[in-house]
Amino acid sequence: MVKGWLFYTTSIIITYCFKVQKMSNDLIDKQRETLCRHIENVQRGCSILGERLIERNEDILGHKLIANGYLHDNSKFYGIEWKHLHTDSKKNKPELFQIASFHHITINKHHPEYWDGGIHKMPRLYLCELICDWNARSSEFGNDIRTWVKKHGTKKYNMIVQSTTYKEIKELINILLDSTFV
Repeated sequence: MVKGWLFYTTSIIITYCFKVQKMSNDLIDKQRETLCRHIENVQRGCSILGERLIERNEDILGHKLIANGYLHDNSKFYGIEWKHLHTDSKKNKPELFQIASFHHITINKHHPEYWDGGIHKMPRLYLCELICDWNARSSEFGNDIRTWVKKHGTKKYNMIVQSTTYKEIKELINILLDSTFV
């Protein structure tokens, strides 16, 4: 009787472990797919904007932007960012998600939080990459980058529409999307 119970209990534990492992692998696969899709979207944006900047005789900026697209968000594949900078962690471990998010935005130059003076002091190269990032995120969530910049970006980054930074962002979005932003 004991052997039967032990066998039954052991098989339940083993089955549970396989299910947990499978679930864990599924979450990792989803996380990797989501991250790779985002990076590919940013790379595409950096390539488009970079090519258009080259056409406008901003060769060095265009080439550097294209190169940056290939390095975009690499930090998300390692350490605390890999472990906690995703939706599951945001829901279940919000404090670790916050730490991972802070880590990400303070070590990646395409985030205004990296720079003393924020978005207003960002070099044009990283502002271009930021716009490609915003555009990728906007499209991934079915939103319009222009609407996001007007409604949320201005508040989040303390920009007024008359500012040089806002005008530069508008100009770069227009170049990226090849249409007018009013």
